[in-house]
Amino acid sequence: MGLLDSFERGLDRAVNGAFAKTFRSGIQPVEIASALRAELDKKAVVVTRERILVPNALTVRLSPADDEKMSAFGSTLVSELDTLVQQHARTQGYSFAGPVTISIERDSSVSTGTLRVDSGTTEGQVSWRGVVDINGTRHPLVKARTVIGRGSDADITIPDAGTSRKHVEILWDGERAMVRDLGSTNGTTLNGRKVSEAALPPDSKISIGRTDIVFRVIAQAQTARRSTPSDATQLFDVRDRGPLS
Repeated sequence: MGLLDSFERGLDRAVNGAFAKTFRSGIQPVEIASALRAELDKKAVVVTRERILVPNALTVRLSPADDEKMSAFGSTLVSELDTLVQQHARTQGYSFAGPVTISIERDSSVSTGTLRVDSGTTEGQVSWRGVVDINGTRHPLVKARTVIGRGSDADITIPDAGTSRKHVEILWDGERAMVRDLGSTNGTTLNGRKVSEAALPPDSKISIGRTDIVFRVIAQAQTARRSTPSDATQLFDVRDRGPLS
């Protein structure tokens, strides 16, 4: 289950700031998700009859104590927040001017148990970046050929005795990806099916030994122009991307 499954079931726990300072010891992931959803709802602007524009650049500001707590989740938290923001936008019929970016920043002016969301609109061309998520850590695919295995000479080394030193490789040309087993002892599966070589669609799961590798394609802005964020921000207590063609 994900960090924010309870939010997916309809939990919305944004509460009054003074109450939180008195009764809460820190921010929970579901409260960040709730704040982001509320930020989209507040800043939604009807552009045409068919288009409701919402901010696509979202910055969550946390107290030092809460930021340290959230950092323990690694890239998993931002990934799940991005998924929920995209889902909420689809449900409400919202549109983004460019790729969605979510960042979490430490701010000493924010009290423990509260958070602030700043938002704006960034326009620009979209580029696609291939990444793999392994054991809660996101690894960008910076080379055309990325080798994964337990050996120190692999591009991505994993501490799994059930994998070969150079177990599998991912080929990525900026648009399409392929997975290839490198003659491993225990083999490679793609979405539960054993493969020696296969096309790799976004959000596919590669399994080697006891390790799952999820391939994703995320959107990034190129030569972006950022608008001035709204003067109003909200205080809370508490890469739509289509498939590659």
